[in-house]
Amino acid sequence: MRTLLAPLAAVLLLALPARSATVNADPALVDDLVAANRILYDQGVVDGFGHVSVRSDKNPEHFLLSRSMAPGLVTKDDILEFDRDGNALDAEGRALYLERFIHSEIYKAHPEVKAVVHSHSPSVIPFGATAVPLRPIYHMSSFLGSGVPVFEIRDAAGDGTDMLIRNPALGAALAARLDGGAVVLMRGHGDVVVADSLKLVVFRAIYTEINAHLQLEAEGLGQGQVTFLSDKEAAASAATNTPLVGRAWDLWKQKAMAGAR
Repeated sequence: MRTLLAPLAAVLLLALPARSATVNADPALVDDLVAANRILYDQGVVDGFGHVSVRSDKNPEHFLLSRSMAPGLVTKDDILEFDRDGNALDAEGRALYLERFIHSEIYKAHPEVKAVVHSHSPSVIPFGATAVPLRPIYHMSSFLGSGVPVFEIRDAAGDGTDMLIRNPALGAALAARLDGGAVVLMRGHGDVVVADSLKLVVFRAIYTEINAHLQLEAEGLGQGQVTFLSDKEAAASAATNTPLVGRAWDLWKQKAMAGAR
């Protein structure tokens, strides 16, 4: 009997939907979220840590985010759907990112935000730990012209935390510090980047890291005397760049997804 049932069991297993089928979103959006994870890893913004999410196209109160894992290994079967409070709808026992409340509280507080990246982008770290502001040094990072605030976790939770945004209260405090900008730095931790599309948030996360690296070089070369974009230059450059992010996305995606399973 066991031998006879084996083929039937195999057929039933093949007929079962992939885990990502429980996500109520356009499959193309899920695929783009997978690509975003891979791109951010390939471009050196994230390593084994960091995460990227996108607001659901079916329910604006929900968002999509991978299970807790290295971004460079994410597949469509790792994508989960979360409610507005950061609860996974169908985790099936899979581990969740401790800092998913970064995403839930930003989406809750900023309805215009459609995608969020959190990373420990290395060149950005010094700007969160010093009084030197992160400013746009060239046109590709012109979105920084709106200002880059620093979130000080001690102001929200006192001294002695592990620096992680591990509950809704800390997520809400971080979301408030964002204050309508594109980027907020996290002292001793990293940064958060937001945008009104997944492709744009990936673009901004990458060029935030590049700008920070270039600014560090320029500050040393110029002994602190650096000419940054003016507010008008930043606004004009951002307006030009935003419609063109697809060009960079296509290149980054092709490279990051080559050979991906």
